Amino acid sequence: MTKTPMHLWIVGVLSLVWNAGGAVDYLMTKLEVPDYVAALPEDSLRLLQEAPLWFHVAWATGVWLSVVGSILLLARSRLAGTAFALSLGGLLASSVYTYGLSEGGSMMATGGPAAIAFLIAIPVLLVLQWLYARAMTRKGVLR
Repeated sequence: MTKTPMHLWIVGVLSLVWNAGGAVDYLMTKLEVPDYVAALPEDSLRLLQEAPLWFHVAWATGVWLSVVGSILLLARSRLAGTAFALSLGGLLASSVYTYGLSEGGSMMATGGPAAIAFLIAIPVLLVLQWLYARAMTRKGVLR
């Protein structure tokens, strides 16, 4: 078995912190925590409440499998790559609804530069996590 490189722990912890932030956002939104949803762009809670079931399944898949992927990465499991890939699938499916089948895209654009930065960072970082897990599997670090 290959020795665990220090960067695995750094990437794993940063990945878990980032993805846990997504999980907190998911929970706060789904539980409709008043102070949290009040800070969302206007009408976004209504948009989520009116979204079809498949969107909610895709959103949950994207969020929770990214957390699982981070945990599996820290556990040195080769299944981390699979979890990140499935999470990416959930993100892509939920994005089809958000940006293609609803008014979510225009609502997010009104969130300003920070919202747009997150819209870009989320898929980019998820792809990077998936690529990293695949590379670590190929090198024999993940078993």
